[in-house]
Amino acid sequence: MTDEQAFGIVLRKYRKQLGFSQEELSFRCGFDRSFISLLERGKQSPNMRVVKILAENLNVKASTIILDVEIMMENNINQKNDKLE
Repeated sequence: MTDEQAFGIVLRKYRKQLGFSQEELSFRCGFDRSFISLLERGKQSPNMRVVKILAENLNVKASTIILDVEIMMENNINQKNDKLE
């Protein structure tokens, strides 16, 4: 799993928790809906400005999103290592 893929999973989780469609989130953030789709599919890497705008509109701290991505990546690495043992 890449960082971008982990970010996409986390982004989708927070978006769905609020019951937002990709279109609604993109409108609130001032982004194109296709950009949100690219982020959620791990095809686009967000910069810090994008993370902050998304976090603000998802009612969560940017640091929380980043921490969730880090935890997901760590869990993915641990799962891979467990399979090697």
